[in-house]
Amino acid sequence: MNDRTALVTGANKGIGFHVARLLAEEGFLVHVGSRSAERGERAVAEIGGDARLLVLDVTDPGSIERAAARVNRLDVLVNNAGVQPVTGTPAETGVDGFRQTYETNVFGVAAVTNAFLPALRRSAHPRIVNVSSGTASLTWSTCPNPQFAEGVPRSAAYRTSKAALNALTVLYAQELAGDGIKVNALAPGRRATDLVPGAVAGGGDPAEGARGAVRLALLPDDGPTGGFFSWDGTPVPW
Repeated sequence: MNDRTALVTGANKGIGFHVARLLAEEGFLVHVGSRSAERGERAVAEIGGDARLLVLDVTDPGSIERAAARVNRLDVLVNNAGVQPVTGTPAETGVDGFRQTYETNVFGVAAVTNAFLPALRRSAHPRIVNVSSGTASLTWSTCPNPQFAEGVPRSAAYRTSKAALNALTVLYAQELAGDGIKVNALAPGRRATDLVPGAVAGGGDPAEGARGAVRLALLPDDGPTGGFFSWDGTPVPW
């Protein structure tokens, strides 16, 4: 039996799938978080190893509570589930678009993290990885961005939600330092996923971005916390 456990939200596809696959290859018992049991089962079958389906909708309190009740101890939590339902500029985006985006990318992360904290506190080396975005960097938004081409301020809801997630990362890292829980954010780069139309054609390999999350999940006890890192391990400015 594996003695290390991980949960990856939104793990039935994209970067999350590859994070779950890579952690399984590292010998973890991996809970594959998926809103859809059918899609989650397909992912589990493809990942193999000690992967297990965990039906989890990060926007549904009841779903989160039921999922948390099934996990007694957790060594790694990867908050990967994210949405980008609207891609307009701030002036083009209605409040509902912001609200829908934040519901998953910010509120969902807080709800899942809080629900699984008791399980994480039972681990000897607990780690939390929040999958953010290089577009969330306020520095990169006003200077040349090495991950994304400069352009008009589109995807305002998504980018600001990830900036809020970065702030949560810092605050959780400060709060949980005494428990030995390391919390870091990842900028995985533009990847070929279905997060936004056109990304599949123009993005890089999702597995490459996933390796950055696994690196943060496997940090040694003297590793950083409260940081923001690119997929290749280099720091990203806030």
